[in-house]
Formats: sequence, C-alpha cells, structure tokens
Amino acid sequence: MATLQNSAAPAPAPALPVSIEDVRAAHARIGASIVRTPTLHSRTLSQLTGATVYLKFENLQFTAAYKERGALNKLLLMPETARACGVIAASAGNHAQGLAYHGARLGIPVTIVMPLQTPTVKISQTEGHGATVILHGERFDDAYAHALTVAGERGLTFVHPFDDADVIAGQGTVAIEMLADVPAIDTLAIPIGGGGLISGCATVARAHQHPVEVIGVQAELYPSMYNRITGSTMPCEGDTLAEGIAVKEPGVITAGIVAKLVDEILLVGERDLERSVALLLQIEKTVAEGAGAAGLAALLAHPERFAGKTVGIVICGGNIDTRLLANVLLRDLARSGRLARLRIRLQDRPGALFNVARVFDELAVNILELAHQRIFTNLPAKGLSLDVECETRDKAHLDRLVAALGAAGYEGTPVELA
Repeated sequence: MATLQNSAAPAPAPALPVSIEDVRAAHARIGASIVRTPTLHSRTLSQLTGATVYLKFENLQFTAAYKERGALNKLLLMPETARACGVIAASAGNHAQGLAYHGARLGIPVTIVMPLQTPTVKISQTEGHGATVILHGERFDDAYAHALTVAGERGLTFVHPFDDADVIAGQGTVAIEMLADVPAIDTLAIPIGGGGLISGCATVARAHQHPVEVIGVQAELYPSMYNRITGSTMPCEGDTLAEGIAVKEPGVITAGIVAKLVDEILLVGERDLERSVALLLQIEKTVAEGAGAAGLAALLAHPERFAGKTVGIVICGGNIDTRLLANVLLRDLARSGRLARLRIRLQDRPGALFNVARVFDELAVNILELAHQRIFTNLPAKGLSLDVECETRDKAHLDRLVAALGAAGYEGTPVELA
C-alpha cells in the first residue's frame, strides 16, 4: 500500500525585508537630488576581458560614491521629529560624506564618529559637508559602539551604513538605472562589503524582464560575506586596496538577502584590484578607489566566469588618496615592464658605469635613477652592486635590455614586485 502524502500546501517563504516596490519608491524619492550617473559601454575593456562590459559611473556622484543614495533615502523617510533631533553614524569613508552632505542640504544635524587614526583629509572632507565629527577608539568597532551610545544619550537616529532596509532600497536604485539604460545586461558584478549595494541591486535584478545573474565580489583579505554564505572560516585581516569593502562582519539583513538572491561570490586578490584601478584610469580616464574597481577585478581574475556575457559593473566610488593612486600607477608600470629596476653586478673600477650606460644608450632605454652598493652586499670587496631604475617601452623592450647586458658580460637581474 502506498503511503499517503500530506496534501497541505507548503508554507510560503517569508517576504524579504526589501522589495522591488521599495527600490522603485526610493528612486522616485531621491531622483531629483542625486546624479543620474551614466552607464556606458567600454569597447576596450570588453576586448580585454572577453565580455561585453558596461560601466556605471557612480564615482560621478557629488560625494564621488553611491553611498549617498541610501543615506538620502533614509533621511527622507524619517519623521520630522527625528530629523529635528539629528542623525549619527560610524564611518570613516563614503557613508559619512554622503550622510553629511544630504543632511546639511536638508537641514538635519549630522554627527559622525570616526576612529582616532582616521586620515585628516577624511575628517576635513566630512566636516566640510557640515557634519560634527567625534574621534573615538582605535578601531572601527570602537567608533561604532560609541556612536550607538551617543545616539541613545542624545536621542539621535543611528543610520547604519548597510544593514538597514531603507538604506538598502536606496542603494538598489543603482541597478534600477543600469537596467533601464541597458536592458540587455545579463550579469551584474557587484562589490560586497557589508552587503547593502548588492542586496539592493539583487532585489532589482530578480524583478527584471529577463534573468540577470548577480555575482558578488570581495577582496581575498576580507571574505566576510563569503564566509557567512559558504560556512568557510577564512581570516578577515590585512591591508587591502579595497578598504571600502574591508568589512569583518556583514549585516544580518544583508546576509539574508544575499543568501537568497545572489548567485555566487568571487574573491579577488590585490594585484587584480591594483590593475583594475590602473586600467580604469588609463582606458576610461576615470578615477576609481579599490572597492570601486572590484567588479572589473573579478572579470580579470575569473575571465572564464564572464566570457560571452553582457556584464554591468558598478564603479561604486572614486575616493582614493592621491599618493596611494600614484603608487598603484607606478606599480602597474613596473608589472607591465615599462618601469624596471635592474640589479647589475660590476667590478669596482674606472669606466665600469660608463660601459654599462652605453648598453642602455644602445637600446634607447631611459635611466631614471642609479644606486651603488659596496658595503651591504655578499659580493667580494672589489665588486659592487648597481641598481638601475629605468624606463622601457614594454616587457619585450626590457627583455632585450637584459639580453644585451648579458651579451656584454654583465649579470643583470630585474627586482620583482610582490
């Protein structure tokens, strides 16, 4: 005899905290006060990656980041009594500036708690938007805890950078615009820190007229959402270029949305992040911070995953320290062979440097800097080590130089980057 099955219908899955209607309403609410940034096709990046690449330039917002979308939506949904009291947040980055800018514009007092070691430029930028900055604690967690304490003491509304349904709905307006501009997009590559941006964008993607894959991207050094979703226990620490997504603990709300709506999370290394920042500046003539370049880094690190797809990438921010940007660009020149440091073994005698320089001249290689080392070396007392920093046309040109030095009797070794 067959066993009878329970004929009762399965209970419906609980509704997610953010719906497509929430995101559409947020877009109507904030649309007049944000920049409707362009979504443009990149022919060169498409050729480079094997995908059809579209870039959403959120670095063109007034505060140079998408974060002001969610912050503004939250502020506009607050009752007048709460607005009059003011808001508070813990942030040393784009959330602080977005909240400060729109708070000042709406006449809402904004207080931002930042860690003590926050760079002066970030403090001054946030204060420049009219916010009051409180410096507290050595780590972000300390600043976060203090912000909650101050919020309770002063009756301020705490505005979370990502784990808030109103903020998530505001961030999702990025995808509303992308898919309206380019309905053919079939894959989104979205950076993940706490998960606010990808939660909002995934909500929109699931309501699109045709299927859209949603791929999250995290820095290998901070795989917090990846750990949460996959159950892995990789460490979250280190100095990453993508500091805007260097989050040790993802949100509770966002993790739930990501688990249900995101197809996959990919991890990217520092080299790919650096290369992406450099490529966006060189090819698209646009400045992206490390987190803003994470989507492109995923295409460079995992080309097989995106080959043949029409991919939408969000350049989510452009707030990168100029000295750090210069360092990234120089390192990219070195990795491409256009800038090199050669360590050459010489005998310490008259004419040695002249003869080496003649090889560089014959190959039309520009010498930028020279450094002799006679003392701290394992060479004999009559030997010396010469470091030559030089500029070449490309890797092939550098290889010809090394070969010419060898043919002239010199042992020259490139000093490699990490």
